[in-house]
Amino acid sequence: MPLRADPRDWFLSREERGNGSTRVDDAHPDAAFSTGNRVRALVHGRTYFAELLRCVEAAGEGDLVWFTDWRSDPDQRLGDEPGSELVEVLGRALDRGADVRALVWRSQADTLGYAHQEHRDLGDLLQERGADVQLDMRVTRAGTHHQKFVVVRHRDEPARDIAFVGGIDLCHGRRDDALHEGDPQTLHVADEYGERAPWHDVQVALQGPVVHDVETVFRERWEDSSPTTRHPWRRLRDARADLDGARSPLPPQSPPPPPAPDEAADDTDADTGHAVQLLRTYPVLGTGWAFDFAPRGERSVARGYTKAVKHARRLVYVEDQFLWGHEMSTVLADALRAQPGLHVVVVLPQHPDQDGWFARDPQVLGRLRGVQRLLLEAPDRVAFYGLENHAGTPVYVHAKVCVLDDTWASIGSDNFCRRSWTNDSELSAAIIDRDETDGATDGGAGFARRLRLTLAAEHLDRLDPDELTSVDEMDDAGLLEVMADCVDPVDMFRRFAESADALEAWHDGGRVGPRPPGRLRRLPEPRLPLVRQLLAVPSYRYLHDPDGRSWRMRRRKGF
Repeated sequence: MPLRADPRDWFLSREERGNGSTRVDDAHPDAAFSTGNRVRALVHGRTYFAELLRCVEAAGEGDLVWFTDWRSDPDQRLGDEPGSELVEVLGRALDRGADVRALVWRSQADTLGYAHQEHRDLGDLLQERGADVQLDMRVTRAGTHHQKFVVVRHRDEPARDIAFVGGIDLCHGRRDDALHEGDPQTLHVADEYGERAPWHDVQVALQGPVVHDVETVFRERWEDSSPTTRHPWRRLRDARADLDGARSPLPPQSPPPPPAPDEAADDTDADTGHAVQLLRTYPVLGTGWAFDFAPRGERSVARGYTKAVKHARRLVYVEDQFLWGHEMSTVLADALRAQPGLHVVVVLPQHPDQDGWFARDPQVLGRLRGVQRLLLEAPDRVAFYGLENHAGTPVYVHAKVCVLDDTWASIGSDNFCRRSWTNDSELSAAIIDRDETDGATDGGAGFARRLRLTLAAEHLDRLDPDELTSVDEMDDAGLLEVMADCVDPVDMFRRFAESADALEAWHDGGRVGPRPPGRLRRLPEPRLPLVRQLLAVPSYRYLHDPDGRSWRMRRRKGF
């Protein structure tokens, strides 16, 4: 039996979380994480939606189906068949006696590109069926509720309890797969991505005691005493539309589910399997307005990443929608400086998600500030890539994944930017295999390594796209065999470069002959004329990447 990785070395302590008012760790008072869990990464929206559909369809009398979202479309299909629309699936669960509740971001006006009307429609349709839906606007002036999670608990069979956490919204555009041809229910982004934007995303399925922790995150927001909006016009409009603003009381919380049987030694040892720590962001709301459970906000996402990255010695692998700003890149730059053998690989969208200079320039400015800092620090140990499908269409990278030395991994809603680390509500799951030594569990891949190699296998075209749906679908031996030349982190750094260079040469040569395998494209260094940088600063600073910390904390440049 190998020596065990101690999660306490990588995870935050209760004190380091920096929020003494939360109940999220009360079920495990000696640690700010739970053990005995089973964790599965669900790569792509189609995989996640199919799993979610199966779980919600099995919920019945006395079971709980609770979710939060940044955007939810009532007619988004979770499967291929009619009747798999979100509102219909949840409606059938209500008909069977399940307790269905939603905390959805109210959002800003539709004229700004948000989903205000869709959320009101979702609330109306579900409340007509008997659900309780809250349109939650407890955010800063430029903030959002960005958490995307679902909790399903079973009154009579707690071993079946499950939670889904990650970056995938229950909305149009997300139900793509490894072929990356886009969701049939498209959501238009920038023109470069076409009418049916290819979409790359990841969610994580959690079973075991951690489900109780995820449920507590929902309960804290639901039971908070602050009003879901302080805007009198919004309250009046909700009342006129008969959109219920009263939050009905929650049922008593059940004890944590038992350790996941597939991961517990002898079915009794809760100290095995995956250790999971929930990391969150909540802002400082402002004068006279604060969360009961986080009166000074919470920045455990920022603190958790900062602590964990300091332990990385060989590879930081990131897939993210954004990597913006000096402060966020400082965490990686400091690690590169401290560890001469460390390499950083980052997969980002090739292009911003919005058209027009007014929307694009602030995003380019944020990326310029983040990317240039790392390239200046260690140009030969840092690589940035975008993705394309086999038709040559860019793939929009919406995943929020980080893997450190094949030991610590995170999947969640937060991006590598100041907005996610300080200003919006976020939830991410950080995972460590308790039996892990250098990323391997009894000769197997371990969760973090399996996640990294599965994502790399897709990007390098090593697996059949029809089979590439979940990191659990191929056994460790098969995955390690297919990806033998990428098991070593530095080798993977080289394979990515070779694949991207071959594809670049094929494009430069007029796309003559067979297309080289792989989907990686070198990400051009972001450029923006100085005058446009200056013009973009206010929009970047106050709209795109706002700071949710107190003025005192900003002056200290801490989290």
